[in-house]
Amino acid sequence: HVQLVESGGGSVQAGGSLRLSCVVVGIADSSACYGWVRQAPGKARVGVAILDHGAGVPGYDDDVHGRFTISRDNVTNTVWLQLSNLEPEDTAMYYCVADVKQGSSCVYKTVLQYKYQGQGTQVTVS
Repeated sequence: HVQLVESGGGSVQAGGSLRLSCVVVGIADSSACYGWVRQAPGKARVGVAILDHGAGVPGYDDDVHGRFTISRDNVTNTVWLQLSNLEPEDTAMYYCVADVKQGSSCVYKTVLQYKYQGQGTQVTVS
């Protein structure tokens, strides 16, 4: 049974930072793909980051590139999303997502199509 549990959201002023965490249970780390998506009120879900976009290199949505950083701690089975230089447009519910690799690939589907998703953590920027 796969579980993803996010935390770390909150309210910050523009220019501030937050660090979101996602504890992963029930999926073998060596065969897993991870990412983060977000959804603002009244808007569609958007993929913001993928841990392995190819050759182990992360990938980011253009709106967050250079400001957000995705990483993983294998020891604690935690996936992180560092949010820096936050803007009011970043206000959204953030969800950790995961799926199983196909071969060695995590890009056979978009992060929006990943099978597993956590309950979300709210980020509000004013």
